[in-house]
Amino acid sequence: MKLSCLQENLSKGLGTVSRAVATRSTLPITQNILLVGEQSRLKLAATNLEMAITCWIGAKVEQEGTITIPARLFIDFVNSLPNDLIEITLPANSHAIEIKSGRFEAHINGIDAQDFPPIPEVGDGTTTNIEAGALREGITQVAFGAATEESRPVLTGINTEFEGDQLSLAAADGFRLAVHRTNLGSPVDPKTTVIIPARALNELNRLLGEQEEPVEITVNQQKSQLLFRLKNAEVVSQVIQGSFPDYSQVIPQSYNTRAVVDTAEFLRVTKMSSIFARDASGIVRLVITPGAELAPGKLTLSAQAEEIGGNVSEIDALVDGEEAKIAFNVKYLSDVLSVLHQSQVALEVTTPSSPGVIRPIGVDNYVYVIMPMFVQW
Repeated sequence: MKLSCLQENLSKGLGTVSRAVATRSTLPITQNILLVGEQSRLKLAATNLEMAITCWIGAKVEQEGTITIPARLFIDFVNSLPNDLIEITLPANSHAIEIKSGRFEAHINGIDAQDFPPIPEVGDGTTTNIEAGALREGITQVAFGAATEESRPVLTGINTEFEGDQLSLAAADGFRLAVHRTNLGSPVDPKTTVIIPARALNELNRLLGEQEEPVEITVNQQKSQLLFRLKNAEVVSQVIQGSFPDYSQVIPQSYNTRAVVDTAEFLRVTKMSSIFARDASGIVRLVITPGAELAPGKLTLSAQAEEIGGNVSEIDALVDGEEAKIAFNVKYLSDVLSVLHQSQVALEVTTPSSPGVIRPIGVDNYVYVIMPMFVQW
């Protein structure tokens, strides 16, 4: 193999695939990156056996070839080089690549590419596409709600439902639920549902920032793997097997009190309360007070840490219904308020022991349900 490419492009490509490199593995080669010199581009690939990321960068390929290289070493060295042309050579019958750039050079021992786990080919199955911005918004507003504990594997994933021209994403960890609906570019028939690991969607989300073209999505016939095809990259993820809870029953259909507040103000006072709440089991108390006659209503947040102190914050609210009290884990509040870009949100409350609901104002494609905490008032 003999090829040359720009340091900037190689560094960017390695950054793309690096997140799929296995950190701890019984299969050492999954800590390597696959390099394939083909035609006029260099293919880079990495896999941790749950997810694989492949990307292509422009290169002048004089001699085709393939090898796998230790990821951390290769990435660190390439990133330390100046923005100049890099020449990569793999001599015949050798497993060590030579890297040259200006006055700098190195050689790195690799492993034969034949030992690298094959990147799954996701061909036949259900295929659709979606605007990159719409997919990014959906993942951002849902993924944080997935469980990080492995005790219930299905909850570490995002329930992904393709039906007609609609895509529904849902995440739950037993304490909260986030559901986002958006439009697909082409309809899906029949309805297809898979649970995608939240980690894989978070990595995909990282790559969507520079994507302008629609993203092609393919679910294989066995519903065991799924492919996201971007402009210069592909992400293949395994699917989590199991049944996601029927979350529609968790979403309250009515409320006794509804407060509409400014999103940025709500986030500010939530973060303020979190300073004290972190020493008080994360508890923040909310009191919704209707306005008297022409005066606006208000939402009051307070946190009390016995040994340290406490705080009380008030913001204006448009209140529909009676006075209400409820307590939440402050992290679950700030998480959702941080990902909503609508200027106003509605907080809907039934009783202090019933779930609260947050909905952005102006759109009807998102709902966030948060379980209350039981406190003495």
